[in-house]
Amino acid sequence: MQRRAFASSIIAVAGALVFTGSALPQVIDINDAINKAGRQRMLSQRMAKSYMAIGQGVQGKDADKILSASMALFDRQLVELKTFSPTPEIRATYDLLEGLWRDYKTALVGSAVGNTGAEQVLSIAGKVLQLAHQGTLQLKSVSGKPLGRLVNIAGRQRMLSQRMAAFYLSASWGVQAAASTTEVTKAKDEFLKAHELLKNAPESSAAIQAELLLAETQFTFFAAALRDLRPGAGEMSAQNNVFTTSERILQVMDGVTGMYSKLV
Repeated sequence: MQRRAFASSIIAVAGALVFTGSALPQVIDINDAINKAGRQRMLSQRMAKSYMAIGQGVQGKDADKILSASMALFDRQLVELKTFSPTPEIRATYDLLEGLWRDYKTALVGSAVGNTGAEQVLSIAGKVLQLAHQGTLQLKSVSGKPLGRLVNIAGRQRMLSQRMAAFYLSASWGVQAAASTTEVTKAKDEFLKAHELLKNAPESSAAIQAELLLAETQFTFFAAALRDLRPGAGEMSAQNNVFTTSERILQVMDGVTGMYSKLV
């Protein structure tokens, strides 16, 4: 498949991302580190989502570009976070993540897309998420400030938007359908709970509140699409809606996370 030659075109498609601060060449402070570490969690799920979409012909070339761009960004941020690591324990976490990331890349682009490969992608994506989350919490602990907690929570919303979509698409493909359906519901509940926490946080400025309202509006459409889940018998229109709406929520919440990370 043409997708297997992603390395030659990865620079061109990396610009498709519109994440706040994604052009920064290095980590600038602890809040920026927490933001980028949290973004690694999201990317682990976004890549899985894109794989599931490609396997079912959902969003065609867009899903392919998003996968390649997400892989490029994960690569770069992993280097940045390893370099910034303020403690040996955090450095050790990113060393472990680097090894697991090699396995994940192989699962994503090392062979033709299919149901068997999808199961492997889901398995490794979960392990990558776990290590990325570990690194995020370690950095938050170093910060020791309430603001670091909000950066972490807002950043995790990005991940949950992608996790819901990834498991929706795996369930609709009939890949671990029962477990995937359960994970969709779990992630949805966690997203709504965290959204209320952010809305009620004293640090949430008027500008942040406006963005949270936009995310809430987008989530209404997202939830409606999620309700159309048919395990093992996905409908293309519903799958397209889940994919595209998850991208919109991601963009809004990435901006919100960046806003929290820049607060003094």
